[in-house]
Amino acid sequence: MLDKLDTKMQAGRQAATRSTPVHVVGIGGTTRIGSSSEVALRLALAAAAERGATTELISGPLLDLPLYDPSSDHRSLSARRLVQSLRRADGIIISTPSYHGALSGMIKNALDYVEDMRADPLPYFEGRAVGSIVCAYGAQALGTTLVSVRSIVHALRGWPTPYAAAFNSADKPFVDSAPASPEIAAQLDVVAEQVVQFASMQRQALAATAPERKLVAVAK
Repeated sequence: MLDKLDTKMQAGRQAATRSTPVHVVGIGGTTRIGSSSEVALRLALAAAAERGATTELISGPLLDLPLYDPSSDHRSLSARRLVQSLRRADGIIISTPSYHGALSGMIKNALDYVEDMRADPLPYFEGRAVGSIVCAYGAQALGTTLVSVRSIVHALRGWPTPYAAAFNSADKPFVDSAPASPEIAAQLDVVAEQVVQFASMQRQALAATAPERKLVAVAK
């Protein structure tokens, strides 16, 4: 009897997990519409959508935010939207240009707003897969920028995907908003696949442990 009940509960959790697709939020680009980092992000989100995820793009003017001020509770409409979107995210993809060997100030400033999620049930990027994409005009800055992005993700308690995509913009990796070669497309596909896979596994793990966590809460 108990075995049958346990089987039914597991089937119910799996059905619930399948019925709601994971949600992936992309942050990146520059204030210039159609930048290499924005094109790469759009393509990665499209690859995530092909794998069943719902997606949301936050780029261009939507990232032109006031400097993050931890001493003030006032937030612009764009800043509030950014934080609300990240709270709904199961997975995140960050795509940044490299300016002088590091991520852009605009992307860093956007990530600073994640501090507003510090008191959430899942604080910061806790439990979320985070894919990284870097575009630089020249190969030298790709590695240092990627390291800085991953370090920030670690500090925000996120899970950087094992694979990250890095593109030398001098090589013209995108033509008419499309990958210039199958190798470019493959890099973005891997980032998207790993974000969606981890987000799906995390969703299943949370669903599987929900009854246990509920019992602990009741006991307290």
